[in-house]
Amino acid sequence: MKSYRKELWFNAKARRELINITPQVQQCLEESGITEGLVLCNAMHITASVFINDDESGLHHDFEVWLEKLAPEKPYSQYRHNGFEDNADAHLKRTIMGREVVVAVTDGRLDFGPWEQIFYGEFDGKRKKRVLVKIIGE
Repeated sequence: MKSYRKELWFNAKARRELINITPQVQQCLEESGITEGLVLCNAMHITASVFINDDESGLHHDFEVWLEKLAPEKPYSQYRHNGFEDNADAHLKRTIMGREVVVAVTDGRLDFGPWEQIFYGEFDGKRKKRVLVKIIGE
């Protein structure tokens, strides 16, 4: 069995951003030479997420509205975590959206259902952050 590891780095321009990372993950798969196995992608920061869903702008807007209702950014004083930082809402949003995804690899391709794409969700941006891509298989 072979193993491959790579870090993808992002610098979101806004506090919250959804980035389709499917092309970068597919590139990692091609670099790995693995044609049958599993891909793990996980956010390496506690205020970011990796998840699978549809790449549709209306849905992305709906995520933003829904997450903001569940864990509003402001007022900062509503969170006990906020003091040195103002990102308690980002921690909660990450918990809701998840830390990682695992995708099957078949014939050298990401084995998705219809419309599935991998996203990096940034909830406390404006600084450099990373996603780990780990691929195992043959």
